[in-house]
Amino acid sequence: MAENRTYKRGQTIIEAGSAISSLGLIISGRVAAVYPGGAMMLDRADVMGITEVVNEVHFLGYKAVSDTVVIPYPYTNLETLEKLLSQHSDFARVSLCSLFKQITGLLGQCQISEIHSGDLYQKLGRDVDLYRSLCKKFRVKAEDIGELSELDTYLIEESSDTWLADYYAGLARLYQSETGKTVATDLSVTMGMLRKGSLDSRKAYQLLDNYYTFRQELGNIYFKPEGNDLYDHLTELFFRLSAGSDDMFELRKTITRIEESFYDEVGLDDGVYRSRMDAFADKADNIPDAVEEEEDNEGTDEAGFTEELSGSLDKIIDFIGEESETVINFKTHVIDLKNVDDPESVDDDVATLRKRIATEFYDIYKLVFFRTLEKTPTLPVLMFLYFGYVDEQLAGRRYSSYLANIASSLKDHSGAGIYTFYDWLKNIYNGRKDPSRDEFDTDYTDTIHKLKIQNKIDAAEEKKRLMDGRARVNFELDNFFRSADKVTYGRITTFCPIFLEKTCIKDPTSTLVTLEAISGALDRIREIDYSAYYRETLDQKNIDVMGKETIHLEFLPDFILMPNMGTRAVMWQEIEGKLRNSPSRMAISIFHSEDIFATLIRLTGDFRWEMCKRIQGARWNDVTEHSLTSEYFDYVQFYRKNRDLSPEIKEKIRTSLQRAKNSFKEMFIRDYILWVMYEGNGSPRLNKVARQIIHTYCPFSDRQNTKLRTNPIYTELIDRSELKKGQKLHRLEGLEKKLVNSGQSVPDTLRDEIAFISGNV
Repeated sequence: MAENRTYKRGQTIIEAGSAISSLGLIISGRVAAVYPGGAMMLDRADVMGITEVVNEVHFLGYKAVSDTVVIPYPYTNLETLEKLLSQHSDFARVSLCSLFKQITGLLGQCQISEIHSGDLYQKLGRDVDLYRSLCKKFRVKAEDIGELSELDTYLIEESSDTWLADYYAGLARLYQSETGKTVATDLSVTMGMLRKGSLDSRKAYQLLDNYYTFRQELGNIYFKPEGNDLYDHLTELFFRLSAGSDDMFELRKTITRIEESFYDEVGLDDGVYRSRMDAFADKADNIPDAVEEEEDNEGTDEAGFTEELSGSLDKIIDFIGEESETVINFKTHVIDLKNVDDPESVDDDVATLRKRIATEFYDIYKLVFFRTLEKTPTLPVLMFLYFGYVDEQLAGRRYSSYLANIASSLKDHSGAGIYTFYDWLKNIYNGRKDPSRDEFDTDYTDTIHKLKIQNKIDAAEEKKRLMDGRARVNFELDNFFRSADKVTYGRITTFCPIFLEKTCIKDPTSTLVTLEAISGALDRIREIDYSAYYRETLDQKNIDVMGKETIHLEFLPDFILMPNMGTRAVMWQEIEGKLRNSPSRMAISIFHSEDIFATLIRLTGDFRWEMCKRIQGARWNDVTEHSLTSEYFDYVQFYRKNRDLSPEIKEKIRTSLQRAKNSFKEMFIRDYILWVMYEGNGSPRLNKVARQIIHTYCPFSDRQNTKLRTNPIYTELIDRSELKKGQKLHRLEGLEKKLVNSGQSVPDTLRDEIAFISGNV
């Protein structure tokens, strides 16, 4: 072990890419571990380089943030490290604790970077659409923005494993405990942890590098050193609009957001880009009335905040009307959270506080809901039920006002299949909906029936419980709610179920999930994959006419809006109970920070897969039984032997399968996303084998076929499907003609089926 080394503030300690020659234990000061697009802070007792021990070079750079003292430990390979740790057991434990902390930090940054990159990509699409629509509206020639098609969107397709962060956070707590002292003495376990942790760290780094590269590509579309970029096109268009008009105001807001999003985002040169921004601002600010509306909005952050929201936590507690230990503890812990600077901190005390609040929150939610059955909920209570709101300080006065406004005017769209979670529970209580399956895929009916089989209840009690609204709601709250709320939140390691201003990824005003947003996204999907939510069944009503001729009926999903702001959505169950002809259930945050269209495509792909498995049963992957899942499973399992695939395509499949974590279902969902977003618009992305399988079971509508027929890639597929379609139509139209000639009425279901087969629904 060499002598201590001292580094001055701002001094580079280790350059990224340099050979690993030592590990550095920080004994005082702070160090920034730099990765593409950001850095994480290392403090006293952290070990520099511990995340990189399976590499030959440092993939992170290290820079002193303050005057720092480091103890260097010579390192050449894992064998020397093993020898070092065998001689210094305390250093082994310190190294592991630092490793777990750093991995958790990198994984957390992966989630943030993924959301940020996806958000910038979606905004780019909207900015380009805005530019083109304004050009069209004012008859201005739109400049070509050709780089969009060259974006490497695959760079943001891969996601980090969210469970890994929980795993390493748990290991960190274990090794910091008394038990950890004992476990750390087992050298084989320690070396295994270091190897796995280093591999996971490198993978997280690669993801961060991908996201950063992607953001650089986006930045290059907005800003180029030579100009003639999207920023130029937008600012030039700005001065062609009518001064003070709504269009000018909206475009100015867009330009300002672009400046704020990309300045310093991907290393833009200050001299070049700041001068361009300043030049635009100077010219734009001199336009009369150009920013009047913007100025009028100043100070509206707290507009609408009323005394009705003051002391919201107490008002929610008072509504419950009891002083149980759970209620008291929940209030205490929420107050404690007000004193936390960073509610998403991974520090033990903050993480423990979040977990306690999460445990108590669901008990409080249950108490509040059942109390609403007895008396009318107040505004803060409604906000709690709809959004997880508990306190005006934690939510922020501006967001509190916004939540109050929409809670007061929120309409019940249950009839359209869109439910706030509060409305969902009311439907379950009143028997209009059955409770969802639990995490073990067991529904409420089976759970109660199992008690009867075990002789724990009799038949009368079974019938009573099946009709008991409170018991049904309890089952939903104890099973579905606890799991789905956390999953839709997305950031599992920092999950907290209450609405917090500091954890809002985006402005809630731009992320509220509405009936219009879901309906619009579903309509866009069904324009491409028109049969997505249709089920094949017999026409029992007209069985004497239709006989064994099957028909297709559409059952659109039920969407349950979870009371949080989240990044994920989940296809919870493909049918209700055991009824195949019933809506699926999908859970999504009421404030969803991702693009709703992309999210619903993923959910639809998930539904397609699970519904096929449900129909096929145990033979879902048996290729002798032709189905979507069996043919796709066979394609992925044996792609190496497929003569229709070139070596280059096979290598791409191998890479795609790795990105999908070797999950055939996940790989299908990713292909399905490409199918709807690109293939359906005539932009090929899939190989011909995958394209043929998906086209067979997720066919295009007649309108899409007409558009795509001229493309040679699709011609053969469409001709083949038209041949099969013609055979079915010949049979159905023959039946229709027979009924007409015999003077019998033609069932609407027959006409609907002809339209369905034709692709004209």
